[in-house]
Amino acid sequence: MKVLQRCLLCLATILTAAQCVSYVNLIREEWSTFKLQYKKHYGSETEERFRMKIFMDNKNKIAKHNARFEKNQTSFKLALNTYSDMLHHEFINVMNGFNNTMNEELRKRQKNKAPVFMKLANVQVPDFVDWRNDGAVTPIKNQGPCGSCWAFSATGSVEGQHFRQTQNLVSLSEQNLIDCSRGYGNDGCEGGVIDAAFQYIVDNNGIDTEESYPYEARDGPCRFNSDTVGATITSYYNLPQGDEETLKQVVAAIGPVSVAIDAGLQSFQSYGSGVYYDPECSSQSLNHGVLVIGYGTTDDGTDYWLVKNSWGTSWGESGYIRMARNRDNNCGIATAGSYAIV
Repeated sequence: MKVLQRCLLCLATILTAAQCVSYVNLIREEWSTFKLQYKKHYGSETEERFRMKIFMDNKNKIAKHNARFEKNQTSFKLALNTYSDMLHHEFINVMNGFNNTMNEELRKRQKNKAPVFMKLANVQVPDFVDWRNDGAVTPIKNQGPCGSCWAFSATGSVEGQHFRQTQNLVSLSEQNLIDCSRGYGNDGCEGGVIDAAFQYIVDNNGIDTEESYPYEARDGPCRFNSDTVGATITSYYNLPQGDEETLKQVVAAIGPVSVAIDAGLQSFQSYGSGVYYDPECSSQSLNHGVLVIGYGTTDDGTDYWLVKNSWGTSWGESGYIRMARNRDNNCGIATAGSYAIV
């Protein structure tokens, strides 16, 4: 009997060891796949071990969240992406560059100067809008390790309005805004404000094309060339604060709208698909500039905004996110909307 017990104990030990080896091999395989997929290279073995631990922690959080999704306890899924080896605080420090304090100060100063779009009375707008279908949206861009989201949001609005006026979609230069709009309060890769970018384009009589002034994801000297202007604007409109119905009207009737949102929650870093809603998402603490390019309602009746981000195509729904609509201005989607006037 004792011999049998010892044999069973040995067998259990062998199986446990085999399972551990198998688990370790699985982790290494997943990590190798991640590095290969996103072309990751690290400066030292120590840094790689550190990034691998972060990756596994994020993977575990994603799995726990998605288990809630399968139980219909949340409306969106999380997924691994190129940012899954970053700590949350370093991610938001690098990627979220909208300066909300400066934006509020600027709008106070402009209160009686900048025109505000007023809600249209007795106007019926479509139930579904997607400006990609009309050719008014350039492909997803990637701001890289630079807090220049404000510049990408601004160019998106100008690109859309330029297309609506000319039927010619031109990709415009975010680097032009990063390098040249510092006199308007923007701080390049350290952050900025969409309205200030618009005002620079107005006063500068245009913005260069992406082709002539390509993106570098770093601050540089201003190299604007008036011979390679891709679009001009005459002014811009601010939308009433927190009014989702007016935002809907403008998106439907005018085109893509620049907005600022709270993208500071960890779930936003790993958003994969579905309609993003988090009750903890602030409507006032805005930190990231994006572009609303449409809206709609899912088959189960969930209203959403269709939003273009600037974090590359590995993030979200091929670079886009559907954000909750008509949920008390969740994440501040309608707090600081504005659009360019061509």
